[in-house]
Amino acid sequence: MTRTLSVLAAAVATAAIGLVARPQAGQAKKAGGGQPAQGRSQQPATTAPPIEGRGQQGRGGQQPQQNFDNVEVHALRVQGNVWMLVGAGGNITVQAADEGVLLVDSSFAQMSDKVLAEIKKISAKPIYYIINTHGHPDHVGGNENLARPSADFLAPPQVQIVAHENVLNRMSAPTGQQAAFPVAAWPTDTYFTKQKEIFFNNEPVILMHQPAAHTDGDSIVFFRRSDVVSTGDIFQTTTFPFIDTERGGTITGISAAMNNILDITGPKDKQEGGTYVIPGHGRLCDEHDVLEYRDMLTIIRDRAQDAVKKGMTLDQFKATMQTLDYDARWGSTAGPQTTEQFVEKIFNEMKARK
Repeated sequence: MTRTLSVLAAAVATAAIGLVARPQAGQAKKAGGGQPAQGRSQQPATTAPPIEGRGQQGRGGQQPQQNFDNVEVHALRVQGNVWMLVGAGGNITVQAADEGVLLVDSSFAQMSDKVLAEIKKISAKPIYYIINTHGHPDHVGGNENLARPSADFLAPPQVQIVAHENVLNRMSAPTGQQAAFPVAAWPTDTYFTKQKEIFFNNEPVILMHQPAAHTDGDSIVFFRRSDVVSTGDIFQTTTFPFIDTERGGTITGISAAMNNILDITGPKDKQEGGTYVIPGHGRLCDEHDVLEYRDMLTIIRDRAQDAVKKGMTLDQFKATMQTLDYDARWGSTAGPQTTEQFVEKIFNEMKARK
């Protein structure tokens, strides 16, 4: 794209979350305006109990051993009624207008005060909805804090937390067992069909379930009038996708989800702009970014499938370094999922499907 968003670059550098600054369209001014909302409690963030799974970054389980004191949250105006908040944890999508505020995901619990302070710069209205794209702590950890009832009698008595029913299943637990998250953080409104619609701030907000993608409860969220899609961790610009196999994730489902995103996005001019896409982690994107990511996943998956057909072992497939042409952009040798682990998951899935 032709214009550099200095605000996003600054946010990335400050938050140290590994984003890559990239020229892109949109408004460069930091979101502002409005007075602080009245009456909303700002109690200290609580910490969700650890759950097994994804290691140090907290996307699939344990809370990260991370100091949040110096992490800042910054808002980027996308278009229409939609803003993007970046900082530690997953990106947060904010839709704000006359009716109030709707959030997609809530980041870590430890970031709630900073997130709420940045939301108040966007709108003085109360939060009415929190939509969860999936159940990892860096996307749902702030649910309890941001969904607290407001002292303002004009505000909603309880914020509605909306997600696919599998997110509730993962965050809760059978009777007699300890749940992964406190009850106040659980979704209060779930769906099990292909999609769910909410009409808020004079636009349809459409949740679309993506089966067996990054997890078994993924939703993408389409703001139809604003022409913005929020994807959660199905799509990100910082690493290869995390395939949470313990929670029903598959590369086949992620690839299908990429095609579904492409079906509802469109470019403005020379494949730039148009529908904007907010990834789970990373910079603001458009359709072409999703297309590149989809093609990369398809190529690596097909290479693994071909290796399985030829009777190669996992070690033999690893030795061929089939992700080498993409490692510089999306590879990782540390963190919650290394490139080697990503390759193993794809190869094992293709072998199981043979």
